[in-house]
Amino acid sequence: MAKTETVPDITSLTREQRVGLFRTIYASRRIDDREIMGKRQNKVYFQINGAGHEALQAAAALCLVPGKDWFFLYYRDRALSYALGVSARDMFMGSVGSRLDPATGGRMMPGHWSDHRINIFTTSSPTGTQFLQAVGAAEALLRAEREGLQGRLGMTSDEVVLVTSGDGTVAEGEFWESVNSAVNLQVPLVYLIEDNGYAISVPTEVQYPGANVAALLKGWEAQGLKVIDGVDGCDPVASYEAVREAVAHARARKGPALVRARVVRPYSHSLSDDEQLYKTPAQREDEARRDPLATYPARLLREGLLTPGELEALKAEVDAEVDRAWEEAADAPPPESGTGSRHLYSEEVDPTSAAFDREAHAGDQGTGAKTMIDLINITLKQEMAANPLILAFGEDVADASRPEILDELKGKGGVFKATHGLQRIFGENRVFNSPLAEATIVGRAIGLAARGFKPVVEIQFMDYIWPAMQQIRDELATIRWRSDNHFKAPVVIRVPIGGYLMGGSVYHSQCGESSFTHIPGLRVVYPSRALDAAGLLRTAMRCDDPVLFLEPKHLYRQTHNKGNDPGPDFMIPFGKARTVREGTDLSVITYGSTVYRAVQAARQAEAEGLSVEILDLRTLNPYDWDAIVATVKKTRRVLVAHEDTLQWGYGAELAARIADDLFFELDAPVKRLAAQDTWVAYHPALEDEILPQSTHFLEAYRTLARI
Repeated sequence: MAKTETVPDITSLTREQRVGLFRTIYASRRIDDREIMGKRQNKVYFQINGAGHEALQAAAALCLVPGKDWFFLYYRDRALSYALGVSARDMFMGSVGSRLDPATGGRMMPGHWSDHRINIFTTSSPTGTQFLQAVGAAEALLRAEREGLQGRLGMTSDEVVLVTSGDGTVAEGEFWESVNSAVNLQVPLVYLIEDNGYAISVPTEVQYPGANVAALLKGWEAQGLKVIDGVDGCDPVASYEAVREAVAHARARKGPALVRARVVRPYSHSLSDDEQLYKTPAQREDEARRDPLATYPARLLREGLLTPGELEALKAEVDAEVDRAWEEAADAPPPESGTGSRHLYSEEVDPTSAAFDREAHAGDQGTGAKTMIDLINITLKQEMAANPLILAFGEDVADASRPEILDELKGKGGVFKATHGLQRIFGENRVFNSPLAEATIVGRAIGLAARGFKPVVEIQFMDYIWPAMQQIRDELATIRWRSDNHFKAPVVIRVPIGGYLMGGSVYHSQCGESSFTHIPGLRVVYPSRALDAAGLLRTAMRCDDPVLFLEPKHLYRQTHNKGNDPGPDFMIPFGKARTVREGTDLSVITYGSTVYRAVQAARQAEAEGLSVEILDLRTLNPYDWDAIVATVKKTRRVLVAHEDTLQWGYGAELAARIADDLFFELDAPVKRLAAQDTWVAYHPALEDEILPQSTHFLEAYRTLARI
């Protein structure tokens, strides 16, 4: 369907549309039933249904334009997906996990709707994560309009975004975070809450007070949220009128809208559930009486819109369609062997390639040398000037949330000043503050990236990244892979990390990089000097993958790691280590703040006649295995060191692989040096004792040399 197509402005449905609603309802239920049969035949491996929700969804589809509007759905939205254009055949290809599944290539359970052709964004299993992404996708429309980028990003002036969920999911914190941002930003977003009264076995009254999210949000109407409640979601005509009103509100750029409609769930939650264990016979009978599969065709007959013969003919037509689709899918080929790692990362833009290697052209440190924080700031300015799609945001990232006061003030520009001055240059539409909500930052960034922007966001401290962990691990890193390369979200997340702060204590000195390096699909970068920070940050911003860019805050303003501005084209490829110091007796493999401590100890060891080679990894995923092999073969003694805790730290994997793959190249066991397995303390003396120091390195060198 063309992106310029609009929904007809009609106040009532035609006969064809009303009959078409039943066709969608019936087709959706038949697909569910056939999939359930396939599960019992062991041809389908999982099944979750949309039974009872079909009337509301069929009506909603009439109000929206596939290929123009965007959709962030949840697992019960079979009828909505079907009405938007996802065929029974495509659904069944997903059911059997075939490589011909156009949504995921057999990588996701059925019910995880996705179709890039009609803008159904890839759906995941964690409930509620889609809300913030939908806000970001809707936000993208407004930011593109303000910057004149609609044509470049393929947008139109009256698009809207639809996000759906069940009633239980709105108990999630990310739902409330999303409403907060949607209303603050006044984005063209429609929430469709399909309230069937249960989240598996837990009734809605356990989820939140009053068992009615619309009632809780009524007070938000004064702030710009349109709330439509009391909708009978089993009545497709009433549902159509409600959703049409909400969509019209969003299309007119009047802000977000929310529709809550009461539906039923006449089947169990999934085939892994038995609703007879928690629903009484009377409850189940009442749901059966409201089931739109029974009530709506009776209404069509009663109102003379269909004859009994026409109704049976329509059913027969759908039955034949569904049967043909199942026959095609039942014996469809599975995913090809050896493709499990395909599409973890971009296959068009490879940040490990020679095309990203401009390091050889960097000048030496001179009188104009800059600190790491200075070069990060300079690089951000250069890249934002070159690429109008880059957006920078996070907590305290802007110079001021009220730009009119900037004539009187210097401005904030980040708690460490990494983004200082960006807002003055590029404006409040491209550099802006977010709420104090880390999941919001990453979730919105995903939606913005899905629409073509390049978000470079900041999480203020690594210690506070954990509220965003689900958006990072379950969403950001999986999007390309789970959608079989149809969607991507190349977000850059900048995060100050680490200790050595003299007073940082537990909540401002944390590392934890190993929690992220084992996430497939996520690049992890950790520079130790200003020049590397500039080159790697530019690579991250030109990369087509999500990047976690870790900035050791202890090194932000150190003088020993200063570097000259290498210019606007300087890049360092990911997976390329730097030999900091040549040596012959033993090798140190490290990164971040421990690089300098390793060097200090190596200078003292040299006075004792011990030659130490130091390798700075610079990027942790990917890491430079070739450089590791070369240094191990050269010195035959290895120390793996990092600032994070020893047990289950990043170095454990390196030590294990060296011992496994290079055992016969070693003259001594692989040794490790890291922080104590405890929290970083507030008092500087105790912090020094907990974190690895140059004295610890020197003793480790001596011990390793004696073996």
